[in-house]
Amino acid sequence: MIRILFLGDIVGEPGRKAVIRAVPRFLKEQDVDFVVVNGENAAGGRGITGKIAIDLLRSGVAVITTGDHVWDQRETAGYIATEPRLLRPINYPEGTPGQGSIILETSRCRVAVLNLQGRTFMQPILDNPFPAAQAEVERLREETPVILVDMHAETTSEKIAMAHFLDGQVSAVLGTHTHVQTSDERILPGGTAFLCDAGMCGPDQSCLGRDPRPIIKRFIDSMPTAFPVAGGPVRLCGAVIEVDERTGRAQSIRRISDLEDSRQTD
Repeated sequence: MIRILFLGDIVGEPGRKAVIRAVPRFLKEQDVDFVVVNGENAAGGRGITGKIAIDLLRSGVAVITTGDHVWDQRETAGYIATEPRLLRPINYPEGTPGQGSIILETSRCRVAVLNLQGRTFMQPILDNPFPAAQAEVERLREETPVILVDMHAETTSEKIAMAHFLDGQVSAVLGTHTHVQTSDERILPGGTAFLCDAGMCGPDQSCLGRDPRPIIKRFIDSMPTAFPVAGGPVRLCGAVIEVDERTGRAQSIRRISDLEDSRQTD
């Protein structure tokens, strides 16, 4: 049995510092074998940089997924071409820098990670993720049955549809993007673990990781304003999935929602 930890969208400096502290503990105390995080909001709440990716990988993260904010930092396009463990959604057009999936060796088995982006209420509108997922999963299954999918999408319906579409072909489909953890974790009939949204790793007293005050003001007066990342204790949200490495079928999925203190020092 292989145990995989997936953490939802990292928001800003508070989120990434808390994740970097927490990953070694998860690896040791919870006997986690493989860690995947969504890092698309790790740089000041928008995008990711090479330095941040390196810091996350050094902490014990195996793969970093992203989504619609992947290109918000100018340097990312150059860096992602050199670091295969930093993924962008696979349904970007051909020729886009980086890659949308990876297979890594572990002490237990090979693990594949696939990054997808939905199209409903999302910008930019990418290629259809369903045929893209089908073609890539078929390729990945030639090398390993253990496949984890980050489905970065806005609507619950699109994420649920993708999970049923891939049921029995992948080990887990985990939703990201909305920053709000859902409570619908389950194992589908074909053996695929599913969670509609893993939630975020960001300030607990916030609005999706941001200071609520300017957001409230924007709702009231409709005037543009900056939305800075909030401070204070950080909540780490995600899931731990146990997978039979011989079949790729999920045996269990457990949501996590742990309150950390971002002001701690190493």
